[in-house]
Amino acid sequence: MSKKIIFFDVDGTLVDVRPVKECIPESTIQAVHETRKKGNLCYLCTGRSLAEIYPYILDVGLDGIIGAGGGFVQMGDKMLYHKKVSDEDVHRVVDFFETNHYDYYLESNGGLFASKNLIKRLESIIYGDLENDPEARRKKEEEPSHFITALIENENMYRNDVNKICFLEHESIPFDEIRKQFSDAFQVIECTVPSFGDASGELSVAGVNKHTAIEALINHLGIDPKDTYAYGDGMNDAEMLTFVAHGVAVGNAKEGLKAIADEVCDDIANDGIYKNMKEHGLI
Repeated sequence: MSKKIIFFDVDGTLVDVRPVKECIPESTIQAVHETRKKGNLCYLCTGRSLAEIYPYILDVGLDGIIGAGGGFVQMGDKMLYHKKVSDEDVHRVVDFFETNHYDYYLESNGGLFASKNLIKRLESIIYGDLENDPEARRKKEEEPSHFITALIENENMYRNDVNKICFLEHESIPFDEIRKQFSDAFQVIECTVPSFGDASGELSVAGVNKHTAIEALINHLGIDPKDTYAYGDGMNDAEMLTFVAHGVAVGNAKEGLKAIADEVCDDIANDGIYKNMKEHGLI
């Protein structure tokens, strides 16, 4: 039997981000273990950079990572390729965001670098009113967000190791203004994290996406395209799901993704990935 390769988006797919403290369903962990025992390969295919792929995710046991929305491909400890934002474009974005008082962060494989007021705003979004609500303070103390604790403040934002740049919604600047400013040099993606606001988004290296990364990887590994599977939940997974032979939208996915997927499985919290992989004989 030919070797299969399965790609998992992280947020909302491999990882359930609906609880305050994100977690991976036990059934999904079991599915990864069982399919790898059969000789199949499991890769993350995520918008996250290495700094945001925490130990509890890696502990699942994976063969590699496609990260930064296709910006890099890592096979075990070996990097197949890594495409970064140019220094000139980093300076340009940072200058615009600082001048216009955006809350944003720079993603690199060495860290997540936060703008001045970002953490305070994120704490309000994730925990609630820390000054006046005891429950919000309890959440911060007992269920700290992996994401917030990973952010690094007070660093020089003119960096030369940037994979992509993420920003929260600005109260008075529409998303189209970001597209106008930066679409010449970036892939501009709208609202990849709904809690960041409808006019939030990310700027990644132009011409780089999950499709191109998967194609480069399977060509390198010599895997037949018919043996490719992928699971996703957001519209930034569209290129991945339409490229692979078996593109599956999880039950909690965006309706737009469900419409273009080959099939839809149950919600990840209801063992959707495990049951679907079993149906396909992957486990």
